[in-house]
Amino acid sequence: MRAAVVFETGQPLQVVDDIEIIEPRAGEVRVDIHYCSLCHSDYSLISGVMGPIPGPVVVGHEAAGVVESVGAGVTHLAVGDHVVLTPIPSCGHCYYCQRGDQSLCVNGQSMATYRLADGNTTLSRGGSEVLKGVGVAALAEQVVCPASGAIKIDDDIPLDVACVTGCAVQTGVGAVLNTADVEADATVLIQGLGGIGMAAVQGARLAAASQIIVSDPLADRRELALKLGATSAIDPTSTDVLTYVMEKTAGIGVDYAFETAGIAALIELGINATRAGGTTVSVGAPPIDQGIKLDCVVMFTTMQKTLCGCLLGSCNSTRDIPRYMRAYQNGTLDLESMLSRTRPLAEINEAFDDLIEGREIRTVMDIRA
Repeated sequence: MRAAVVFETGQPLQVVDDIEIIEPRAGEVRVDIHYCSLCHSDYSLISGVMGPIPGPVVVGHEAAGVVESVGAGVTHLAVGDHVVLTPIPSCGHCYYCQRGDQSLCVNGQSMATYRLADGNTTLSRGGSEVLKGVGVAALAEQVVCPASGAIKIDDDIPLDVACVTGCAVQTGVGAVLNTADVEADATVLIQGLGGIGMAAVQGARLAAASQIIVSDPLADRRELALKLGATSAIDPTSTDVLTYVMEKTAGIGVDYAFETAGIAALIELGINATRAGGTTVSVGAPPIDQGIKLDCVVMFTTMQKTLCGCLLGSCNSTRDIPRYMRAYQNGTLDLESMLSRTRPLAEINEAFDDLIEGREIRTVMDIRA
C-alpha cells in the first residue's frame, strides 16, 4: 500500500507505494483510511524533539475511514462501517481500564513503543519492519488496529470532518470536561490556539465557563477562538498575560489554566495565573529537554494549587467520540471551523511546513487523492 514514511529523524517524509500490512488477527480490524489530519505530536516525533526515531516509521494518528475487514471475534464492527481511529484503544481489562482510566490503558504505550501490545508493528517493507507511529500510523492507505481503536460513527458524518475528533477534539474538549471537570461559571485561561487549543475553547464553552481568556501570538487564531466561544483574546507578545488575567479576575486569578501549545514555560505561567485552589492542566507535549521550576514550593503548597497532566483528554474513546459526534450533529460543537485546508498525501511535507509555521489550524490529508 501507499504510505508516507520518515526514514531518518529530521528528514522529509517520503511517499512510497510498497508498504506491506498484515491481515487483521483476532480482535483486530483493518481500516481503509480516507482522511488523516496532522497534529503537532506527529511533527514532534519525526523532527526528533521527542528523541531519535529507532527506524522507518509511518506517523499520523488523527484519522477516519471505512472498515475493510475484521478479525476473528469482532462482533461490534462490520465491513463498511465508518469509523474514527483513536491513539489509545482501551483494552477494557488492564489495571487502568478497570479503574475507569481508559486514557492510561496499557495499549497507549504503543505511542512510545511504535508497536501494538504484542510487539507487532503490522507494517513492513521489503521484509524489514516499519514502525507504527503515535500508536496508529494513519498516513497510509490502511491501518490494522485493535477493534476498540476504531469507533463507529454515523455514515452521514463527513469523514474529513470526523477525523479531527481522533486526537484534537478528544484532547482539547476532554481536557476541560474530563481532566479538569470545569464547572459552570468558572473562569478559564487557554494558552495556545492550535487544534487542541481551539477544541479546549469549545470545551470551556460547553462547560458554561463565565470567562474564557485565550492567548496566542497569531491574530487569525485569536479571531477564530472568539468565534468559537472565547470571551477575550490577547497577543502574548504585546500584552502581559499574567497582568491581563489578574485585571479580568479582580486580582484573584482564573480557576483553570490550560497549556495547549507544548511550551513548558507556559505551564509555569498558568500556575501563576490561577487562583488559590486553582488548577493548571498541562495538555501540550513540550520537547523532552524542557522542564518547569517552582520558585517557591511553599506558596504552591499553602495556596493549594494543582498541576496535572493530561493524555488524550482523559478520554474513554468508546464513550467520548460518539459523544462529540452527537454534539457536532446537534450544532453545539463546531468542527468545520477547525479544518483549514485539505491536501493530497503527495503534499505531506508542504502540509507539515504549514503546521510548523502556524499557517493552518488543522490540515487534512486526503489519503486516497
